[in-house]
Amino acid sequence: MFIGEYQHSLDGKGRLQVPVKFRSDLKVGAVVTRGLDSCLFLYTKHSWEELAKKLAGLPIARSKTRAFARLMLAGAMDVEIDSQGRILLPDYLRKYAGIKRQVVVAGLYNRLELWDNARWQNYKRATEKTSGDIAEALAELGV
Repeated sequence: MFIGEYQHSLDGKGRLQVPVKFRSDLKVGAVVTRGLDSCLFLYTKHSWEELAKKLAGLPIARSKTRAFARLMLAGAMDVEIDSQGRILLPDYLRKYAGIKRQVVVAGLYNRLELWDNARWQNYKRATEKTSGDIAEALAELGV
């Protein structure tokens, strides 16, 4: 289970230090892909395979399901943790998420989100301002 918020920096080669507490879960394989809200999603290999099967099972006759599957699947890249606990973030994914140097790693149970620090701070401030509305919408879903 991934939870928490961590600040890290990319090195000059585009490598990100994975928080120590998450490394063992990602050691067996990981996938990074385009996320939503201008971030990247990092999944364990197992969680990724479950999601990919669901995406592959969506009806291809619907344009929005095709678009979402393309966003997630075509942008995905296998990543490995090196001996120093780093993963290499491909340039095209860093550009997509606007990640320059400072990265926030946010744990969201079955995935990690990787954010450019400035974008994360802006997103977090905006979300915190509307937390009451968000809570009401979730109540309608039974949360």
